[in-house]
Amino acid sequence: MPNSETQQTDTLIVGAGQAGLALSYWLSRAGVEHVLLDRRPELGGAWQDRWDGFYLNTPNFSIDLPGMPYDGPEPEGFMPRDEVVTLFRHYAQAIGAPVRSGADVTRISPANGGFGVETSEGTWRARKVVLATGAYQVPKVPPLAAAIPGRIFQLHSHEYRNPGQLPDGEVLIVGTAQSGGQIAEELHSAGRQVHLAVSSCPEAPRRYRGHDILHWILNLGIHGPEYGLNAFRTEQLPSPAARFACNPLLSGTDGGHAIHLRDLGRQGMRLHGHLDGVDDGELVFTDDFPERLVSVEAGFGQRLQPLFDAYISAAGISAPPAEPARVDDWLPASSPRLNLASENITTVLWATGYKLDLGIVDIPVLDEWDYPRHSRGVTEYPGLFAVGLPWLSGHYSSILGGVGLDAEYLAGKIGEPPY
Repeated sequence: MPNSETQQTDTLIVGAGQAGLALSYWLSRAGVEHVLLDRRPELGGAWQDRWDGFYLNTPNFSIDLPGMPYDGPEPEGFMPRDEVVTLFRHYAQAIGAPVRSGADVTRISPANGGFGVETSEGTWRARKVVLATGAYQVPKVPPLAAAIPGRIFQLHSHEYRNPGQLPDGEVLIVGTAQSGGQIAEELHSAGRQVHLAVSSCPEAPRRYRGHDILHWILNLGIHGPEYGLNAFRTEQLPSPAARFACNPLLSGTDGGHAIHLRDLGRQGMRLHGHLDGVDDGELVFTDDFPERLVSVEAGFGQRLQPLFDAYISAAGISAPPAEPARVDDWLPASSPRLNLASENITTVLWATGYKLDLGIVDIPVLDEWDYPRHSRGVTEYPGLFAVGLPWLSGHYSSILGGVGLDAEYLAGKIGEPPY
């Protein structure tokens, strides 16, 4: 039963995933009274929504929760889903996070110089509110999904659990970011014929110049500005839409590895261009497949590699020389049209990412992408903050290796005297 009495606290954190818990750690150290509300009945955040065989794409060494950095025996390993969930439950207990589970927030609005927060468990009043709802909120499925015949089983990667969940027949995966690549490999290993609609997400090596690629991403993002290298800072993004660009095509399974689309084709997966439409039972793909492959393969060398090399040089780091760029001109057969019935495609799996949904915020502070207008998490509306969103202050803002930095900064702002 919902609590009929209005409850109060100084600071209310909406969401008890990695960002909310990291902020709770710093607020506790600053002596700020606070409560975390989480809609799930148990802690573990959005990691609980991943499929059975999911592994983190980021190595264990990058798990750097405030007060509890990774200190296990496999810093270069990759953690499976259930271990990640257990990690967060242990972390919440270790830091004494004041979490109220099963409290689904439905509205946040101004009230008496602070905020009124309506939830499935009653109403709260708080002087300050922090949005820590994460980046994986609403599965994004393109409108053309409605044109696919009803006999085809459709699901988003958010709903995928294992190969046995899908009906017999061939599977089309739309999207080749990290989830699409990992699920494609899992289905192929289970003996399923997989088709891939290739997106624009770049390929990248799992390791570069002696370290996992995440080592360089984190160090460049955190320490790059010390050497005048600010490419991984939010202010350097070419446009606000770039906050939602896909990450390099990498996997944490089998000890971690890079995924190369041409290799998937050699293994027997069928590759296609971007899914462009549906026409009388046929899928229509763009006819730019060869050029798309070249663009995907060139992404690392054009953007990330020069930045890493510049950082290594500027910081005076002794690192092995870069390996020669991979050269591969093998081209699988590809058709711009695919008949669902004749190819026995019975499943379309949308690995098309997520979109933000902050419709609970009844305050005019969101932009056209539903992203709060802010300066490093301090929104335009006094007393309202955000943490854990993509590119909040830099590339690292929504990943385990960097979310604590933004949380520490925000805790200082939240602990300042009242407005």
